[in-house]
Amino acid sequence: MAQKTRGGLLGLTATASLMVALDATVVTTALARIRLDLAASMEQLEWTVNAYGLSFAVLLMTGAALGDRFGRRRMFVSGLGLFTAASAACAAAPGIGWLIAARAVQGCGSALVMPLAMALLSAGFPPSRRARALGVFAGVTGLAVVAGPVVGGVVTEGLAWQWIFWLNVPIGLAVIPLVLRYVPESRGGGGSFDLGGVLLVTGGALGLVWGLIRANGSGWGALEVDGALAAGTLLLAAFVAWELRVREPMVPMRLLRSRGFSAGNAAGLLMYAALYGSLFFMAQFLQTVLGAGPMTAGLQLVPWTATVTVVAPAAGALVNRVGARPLTAAGLTLQGIGMGWIGLVAGPSAAYPDLVAPMVIAGAGISMAMPAAQTAVINSVAAREIGKASGVFNALRQFAAVLGVAVAAAVFTAEGGYGTARTFSDGFGPALTLMGALSLAGALAGLFMPGPDRAARTSPAQPVPWPAPEPTR
Repeated sequence: MAQKTRGGLLGLTATASLMVALDATVVTTALARIRLDLAASMEQLEWTVNAYGLSFAVLLMTGAALGDRFGRRRMFVSGLGLFTAASAACAAAPGIGWLIAARAVQGCGSALVMPLAMALLSAGFPPSRRARALGVFAGVTGLAVVAGPVVGGVVTEGLAWQWIFWLNVPIGLAVIPLVLRYVPESRGGGGSFDLGGVLLVTGGALGLVWGLIRANGSGWGALEVDGALAAGTLLLAAFVAWELRVREPMVPMRLLRSRGFSAGNAAGLLMYAALYGSLFFMAQFLQTVLGAGPMTAGLQLVPWTATVTVVAPAAGALVNRVGARPLTAAGLTLQGIGMGWIGLVAGPSAAYPDLVAPMVIAGAGISMAMPAAQTAVINSVAAREIGKASGVFNALRQFAAVLGVAVAAAVFTAEGGYGTARTFSDGFGPALTLMGALSLAGALAGLFMPGPDRAARTSPAQPVPWPAPEPTR
């Protein structure tokens, strides 16, 4: 593939990733206006956020499998079209029920776009250049996740909340024909479709995600919650048993023997759980305790978000030289320090300048770790299995988002509440401290990644004859 074509591939996949990652958090600072305009209850507002994350998380593995079977570019474009149409439906929603339904369809489109964007990008770049490309991709994706509240606040106050969805429509309509023209088609290995695996992993993910979403509303001991979590766990166990027996599995269990795959996914899970959990409460702290409006709160998060645009591409360029292990471990250590620092200084008497330094440290840390963890996972598999690896990584990322918010909310509710600035701070501090601890656990997982020399000698990223044993790392 020519250098110009690779540049176009990176630009198109990063733009698509920007849209779907942004919509995971952009609605948070628009919820107050949506509540007034559509007469929504608190539970309906929660589902406005969760409907997107639920369908996104549940269908990610299915999206990756569909791309491997029917063509990554074809399904990527299908996902973009579905996401764009659903965005228009969100903007035109006459009531809160319509908005929730359209958000769920948005998540279905995102489940096709995100893993296949990463798979198309990884397949289009040779291993020597893949880490740099994934660094840019991770930087754009991370910026979108953290900048969502900024964009949502600015657009809601400057225009109207509907425009946070209308903006996706012209971008999607412009990207689709460019992808069809400039992005080459690719597929994963094997010609069959693992329907049993798809059904089991979809049901298992649905049970776990549903249970986590409903836990804080219904209570952790509620029959609905415990039943969903138990069903999800059993279905995922059945999925593992099925994948061990099926001839062409959607996720070969032998990949777990790869240190890069296992440690990279473990670090990614803990990394994103900490990020999403802290982001969920950070925007609320700025408004509830420090008195900022939606736009101001979004702009006050810039010290956190701006580091992503600088650090993530540079970290991606360094991965091939120093390896994913030191960047992941150091980055998540920095994120843990930053979040723990915020948890210690947060209180009714805190001033915004007290938060700037720890936000910069946490932002720089996550920006280092994101491309490193992604690269460790992608480079640990054969070229024909990039789609599978991308699906697993992104599915765990979305599951981590739900897990992080659920765990942080449980701690927040146990220690504080929304009554006053003091009670909010009482819950916010321990919640952020726990997110810092999750980051440090992710740093520990990162230490189990292979070093750069061994990864270079044993990586199966180049096409190899079938069947090929997965190297033990």
